Amino acid sequence: MATSGKWLSGKRISPPPVRPGLGVRELVDQAFLAYNAGRLREACRLFAEKILEPDVTVGMTLSGALTPAGLGCSSLAPLIRAGMVDWIVSTGANLYHDTHFALGMALHAGSPFADDRALRDAQVVRIYDVLFSYDVLLDTDHFYRELVQASEFQRTMGTAEFHYLAGKYLAARAKALGVHDLSILVAAYEAGVPVYTSSPGDSSIGMNVAASALSGNACRIDSSIDVNETAAIVYAATREGKSAVVLLGGGSPKNFALQTEPQIQEVLGLADEG
Repeated sequence: MATSGKWLSGKRISPPPVRPGLGVRELVDQAFLAYNAGRLREACRLFAEKILEPDVTVGMTLSGALTPAGLGCSSLAPLIRAGMVDWIVSTGANLYHDTHFALGMALHAGSPFADDRALRDAQVVRIYDVLFSYDVLLDTDHFYRELVQASEFQRTMGTAEFHYLAGKYLAARAKALGVHDLSILVAAYEAGVPVYTSSPGDSSIGMNVAASALSGNACRIDSSIDVNETAAIVYAATREGKSAVVLLGGGSPKNFALQTEPQIQEVLGLADEG
């Protein structure tokens, strides 16, 4: 007859009451015991106890509207500055909206039920419940069109180099505006963390690069550079230690980060595991 012991060996669900002064670590460990909270606790422990080991090279992918909601400011830039992220693959949209913060532009909490016709009449853009002036987009577009006129952009490059150069200019602009610690691109530039975009044409940054090309601008993005660089990062990581990736959302960034091993093993024919 089957026994119940192996099924009932998990931690007993009997958390202590939440009290004033309870720290985040205690809250997660003691109170996040089941359902999605339990999965979040497992993810936190995996990140803290395995991924952040000294010999692990940590990649991170970003998809979905993370930066408009302020997650770049509150969480992602601090992780980069703390040395907890070694390379990033992001949608171009997240980096475009991250730029708003570096340029000191205002995004506001709003309602997902606002009348989009009224918002359009008022020249207000809505990303679910995030609202901002249409001028935020126009001014950010202008920044990138002016940026790619610089001589250092007049050549072919990968997206990591493009974002590094953009981060340099954004860091200077943020400093002049008195804006601190709000931007992924600025934090990555200052920390030397490469930031890739898996589909560079699929965002307003890429659209402005393309628009500039119509008037003779020589800035070109070569995705083959990104494929080889990201594969090299993972290959070097597994030669010297371990490789890990934190997936925030799915889509193209996730696929791009995870294709590094097929690129290493299947396409390049290099011996590796993973």
